[in-house]
Amino acid sequence: MKRLVLTLALVLTTLSPAWAQTQRAVPKTQADVKASFAPLVQKAAPAVVNVYATRKEKQQRNPFMDDPFFRRFFGGGDAAPRERVQRSLGSGVIVDPAGLIVTNHHVVENMTDVKVSLTDKREFDAEIVLRDPRTDLAILRIKPAQPLPALSFGDPDSLEVGDIVLAIGNPFGVGQTVTSGIVSALARTQVGISDYQFFVQTDAAINPGNSGGALVDMEGKLVGINTAIFSQSGGSHGIGFAIPADMVKIVVATAKSGGQMVRRPWFGARLQNVSSDLVEGLGLDRPTGALVSSVVAKSPAADAGLRTGDVILAFDGQPVTDPDAFGFRLGTRQVGGEAKLEVLRAGKKSVLTVRLVAAPDTRPRDPVELRGRWPLAGATLANLTPALAEELSLDGGDSGVVVSAVKDNSPAAELGLKKGDIIISIDGEPIASSRDAEKVQKSRNYYWKLVINRGGQTMTSMVGG
Repeated sequence: MKRLVLTLALVLTTLSPAWAQTQRAVPKTQADVKASFAPLVQKAAPAVVNVYATRKEKQQRNPFMDDPFFRRFFGGGDAAPRERVQRSLGSGVIVDPAGLIVTNHHVVENMTDVKVSLTDKREFDAEIVLRDPRTDLAILRIKPAQPLPALSFGDPDSLEVGDIVLAIGNPFGVGQTVTSGIVSALARTQVGISDYQFFVQTDAAINPGNSGGALVDMEGKLVGINTAIFSQSGGSHGIGFAIPADMVKIVVATAKSGGQMVRRPWFGARLQNVSSDLVEGLGLDRPTGALVSSVVAKSPAADAGLRTGDVILAFDGQPVTDPDAFGFRLGTRQVGGEAKLEVLRAGKKSVLTVRLVAAPDTRPRDPVELRGRWPLAGATLANLTPALAEELSLDGGDSGVVVSAVKDNSPAAELGLKKGDIIISIDGEPIASSRDAEKVQKSRNYYWKLVINRGGQTMTSMVGG
């Protein structure tokens, strides 16, 4: 490593200042790599900002502080509740000269006050105009007096493993930092960061504070938003992940149109991985594609003619290697129009056309907040519909009753009930609508047998009243 550094330093010192001023260019060949990334950085860096988010909370005041004796000897003279400030640090990318900025949702999650600092040291108060937890993206808006430098979107599908990329952000709050690396892998799934598992992996150094920063290609275009790292120490180990620009564009387009929530196409079919045991029976030469395990009646998938046992191999010409890849391709399309699916059925390939429509509310949601003295008090139940299933990131969503909210510190929260849990039965009584739970409560039992479905797994427990 030292030898490499010394060699580069020696090469640079032999170059005249005049040559450096006239010959600098963005590297395009292996020989050009010996030049400089400076022109590329000068183009991209001004569009990357620092994001500072805070939230003030009032801490619970000790009731003993009402007594002057305790205040004098144990608590000082201030009996008023104290404020605790939570802070979050990250990065963002200007994607519109008018002041639209994209960052990670986890940078501003639960935060109320957000400030943005530009590379020229100007600071602005920012408004959170859209939150999209499903992609871990959020859109901020500031109001500058003059147009700001903005990055244009690149094409992540044109990236290849080995391409050089730059990561720009604010690691550890030290200030804007540029790191270089290569594309280590494409279409990374099973990362567990957001609902849409399809990431660009890079070995460019990414650290805490880089979240929401830019991953740019050699044309200075935005190809991803840096969102996470794989690390056992909290520092960079050379395994970083970025949300592809295709997904970012959909969220940005929604914010530009004034939308408060991203509307994505509804498919209406459950998909699973193709295992090695199924390859031969499905007529494949390797485990690839998304296997259809069930189809919702009257859904776009059903209308397209999709059947249980079909294997989806491509979406509009892009290969589908697993259900996550299909979900990403579908999620990067706007509502409206159609898409072509390449499907394998009984060893024969065919092309089906699926409509890109929003998930509907097929029945009233009828939300009911459970009250009273029983373990489910504090939970809100709603009739599950395809639209609600999309909002809660649930698979399917054509029937059932779901927990749509749980109050903090409520009996339901203490029980461990979570938003998105599907209630199957209570005390042996099937729960088919949100009102059924209220009827069961009137039985006034001392114990209830609760059966729920969480993430596809059925759980049973006895809970006391």
